[in-house]
Amino acid sequence: MTYREYRSPVGLEPLVACLWASDPVPGRTTRVIPDGCVDLVWFGAEQGLVVVGADTGPWISGPSAAGDSTYAIRLRPGAAGAVLGLPASEVRDSRVSADLVWGAEGRELEDALMTADPGQRLRILTEGVLRRHATPDPLALAAARKLAEPGVRVSAAAADLGISERQLNRRLQNAVGYGPKMLARVARLRRLIAQPGDDPLAIRAFAAGYASQAHMTDEVRRLTGLTPVHFLKDAALTAA
Repeated sequence: MTYREYRSPVGLEPLVACLWASDPVPGRTTRVIPDGCVDLVWFGAEQGLVVVGADTGPWISGPSAAGDSTYAIRLRPGAAGAVLGLPASEVRDSRVSADLVWGAEGRELEDALMTADPGQRLRILTEGVLRRHATPDPLALAAARKLAEPGVRVSAAAADLGISERQLNRRLQNAVGYGPKMLARVARLRRLIAQPGDDPLAIRAFAAGYASQAHMTDEVRRLTGLTPVHFLKDAALTAA
């Protein structure tokens, strides 16, 4: 797909990582890998508006058919629970119709997207999030930032935040969709993607925070379904 990202609207930065859109390429499959985010995605008239939960493994969609472009708003790790109005863990590894999450509000938003000109759909999604009047859990946001740092242990992150590991797990399950260990694994994978592509795999694994190249290989397979060589050949870091 032809994928494009746009900055979070002013004032929504604590909640929104980015807006994005993509155009279908008929016959092509799409591999979505975990990024710690929940997305609100307009998939077109056939599928409608869908809440895409935080993934713990690869999600393969397609092959694509000619049709509507996709428009979406990506919620920042730690903000999903507040925007959805329910524990983000309830939509983990799931694609759920927005009306099942928001009821009449979800149906109204979907109807507005259905009848809108394509150029207005990202604005409508943004207004939908604004109407939620959500306030993200500041501790969850701080934990997500801390766990994205290389070498940070869950126990140390919890201690720095002044809470127990059990409390940290509960807060992240509610706000992100999964616990601190999974969030740290996702952050490490993102650091791996960000490493210079001309460095040897062993150097990239060490810089990203893996214990060894073998550890990196196992983790990449679990999270992406591919070998590191195959995955990193086309991997690109998206906003989260």
